[in-house]
This record gives sequence, C-alpha cells and structure tokens, in this order.
Amino acid sequence: MSATVKKSLVWFRNDLRTEDHQGLKKAIESGNQVIAYYTFNPDHFKTLKWGFKKTERYRAQFLIESVSALQRELKALNISLIIDLKTPGESLPEWIQQHRVIEIYLQQEWTQEEIEEENAVAEKIDPSIVWIRHYEQFLFHPDALPYSLSSLPEVFGVFRKRCEKELKINPLESKLNPLPLSNLVDTDQVIPTLADLGLDSFEKDYRSAFPNKGGTTAAMDRLDHYFWKTKKLSYYKNTRNGLLGEDYSSKFSPWLANGSISPKMIYWEIKRYENQVIKNQSTYWLVFELMWRDYFKYISMKYRDKIFSIEGILNRKYNWDKSKTKVYEWINGKTKEPFVNSNMLEIKNTGW
Repeated sequence: MSATVKKSLVWFRNDLRTEDHQGLKKAIESGNQVIAYYTFNPDHFKTLKWGFKKTERYRAQFLIESVSALQRELKALNISLIIDLKTPGESLPEWIQQHRVIEIYLQQEWTQEEIEEENAVAEKIDPSIVWIRHYEQFLFHPDALPYSLSSLPEVFGVFRKRCEKELKINPLESKLNPLPLSNLVDTDQVIPTLADLGLDSFEKDYRSAFPNKGGTTAAMDRLDHYFWKTKKLSYYKNTRNGLLGEDYSSKFSPWLANGSISPKMIYWEIKRYENQVIKNQSTYWLVFELMWRDYFKYISMKYRDKIFSIEGILNRKYNWDKSKTKVYEWINGKTKEPFVNSNMLEIKNTGW
C-alpha cells in the first residue's frame, strides 16, 4: 500500500486477543489500513526498590506465549503485529510517524503507570491523531452501569444485586473477517525470549497446578476442559478454594489478567453450559466471581491510584514491619507458618 493510505494502529496491552475485541473490530471497520503494536516494556522487567522484579520468568513466559498467539491470530486476519522491546514513549511515536498513523485504538485504562505511558506517547506525536478507547475488560459495560463512579457502593453485595436485576450482559463482538493481503506491512520483529528480557530460562515443574500456556487458544482449551470434558464447572462452588491439583478451580485468572480471554467469552459459555448440561449454584458461582472481578475494577476506577497506597482507600494507618529479614523469609518460604511457606515455595517453584 502507498504511504499516503490512511492507517489505524491498534495498541495492545492487557487485551491480547482478537476475539470479542471492540477496538480491533472498529479499526477494521474504519476502512483504513490496520496495523497492530505491542511492546515488552523494559520497565516491567526491572528489579524494583523492594528487591524483586515486577515481572519474573514464569509470568514473562506466559506473556511471551500470549503475544505469540496474538501474532498468529492477527496474521490470520492479515494484520501485521509490530513487536518492540522499548518503552511505549520511546518506540510507539517512531512507528506512528513511520506508518503515518491517523488513529490509535486502545483499551481504556485509568491508573498511573498506564496513563503515564499514554502521556509519554501523546506528547511526541501529532495532536491531530485521534485516540479511540474501548472497554472490553468488564462483564458489565461501564456505559450501562446503574451508578455514577462517585456513587459506586462500598459493599459488593449492593453492587451485585442491582447489576443482576437491572443489567444484561452484552453479546460477544461479531467474528472478524480477514482483511486483504495488501493490508500487511513489512515487519521483521520476532517474539523475544526470556533471555532477551533479562530473565533466566526454566524447566516446568511437574508438580505445577498450572501447566497451561498463554494465549486465547490455550484459554479456550482450558475452558473446554473445565466445562465440557470434565464437567468440573458443575462442582465449582464446592471445590474452588482447594489448593491441590489442576481442576479445583477454573484457573482462568492468568488469561483474564492479560486479556487473552474476555469475561464475556466465559460468561456466554457458562450460559451455554447451563442450557446443555446443568444450571446450579456452581455455574452461578463462577459468574458471581466474574462480578467480583468487575467490582474491584470499578473500585479501582473510582479511587484510582489510592488502591496502591499504603493506607488504602479507607485511609487507615497500619504499622508495617519494615524488616528485610522477614520479607526475605516470606519470599523464600522460611517463616514460622508451614501453610504460608508451602504456598510461597509453590509459587517460587512453579509461578502459581
């Protein structure tokens, strides 16, 4: 395509999928040439002042797999994924200028780090470029919420009962059709390795309760296993607080966290299960947990960065022990509490 062709860019962050993705759908419907962008922000892999990294090797490997899956899904739509290893503020303006982008599609975020990333990009690009934001990380869409953010209830039960009574879950976004082959652009970026991110490689521990890979296909395989092959969903409420094995809970949270699957994708599959297999307390309870997830996201939207403050959203004072020795013992499973130690050693050795 000619450099004069109008181009839309989809900036992927915590929405690493092509299914049920409003921003991608709107970009395709714009009639512009569509390109996609993701960067493995080096700030996410640095050692923090507390002595550990924001993203360590297990989570990073899951992320690598998720972006690799996204790249394949986009390729099937004839959309090129630009992959970078610099901060968005350093790399994205260069790509926007190179490809003469006129629109940026991205998932709406509202906390400090994400906003700072967006501001770092915005201050280096043409102000006429249009930013188009979307919300697909929720079960209940913000536009339909029966509360203003300022009046959001401080009690989950109040939020849940009113939402259940008054709201309907939006249908999934319609299936995307591939763009012409001419939509592709020349790009030679490859998915980084753990070493590229400054992290050590590892062998998966055979004892892991989460042996799954990242990406939408893996997420849907897990859903198929938990719902249809084993029917474990039918018993979810009774087993969800277990600690041993792969199937005591749904294990959807890692895919939800990076957006490889949307809460609506899970919800509508639960509804299908209820129609075809059984509708009981357990099927409801998984929806209940998705509502809890929504609620905490809305609380974070209401209170913004206050959710990260030491006093919390209630401004309570706590006498935090600043002993580095105790922190070390906790991280390495060497406290006086065997239950704490077993869980810390499990996450240290398996990432779960």
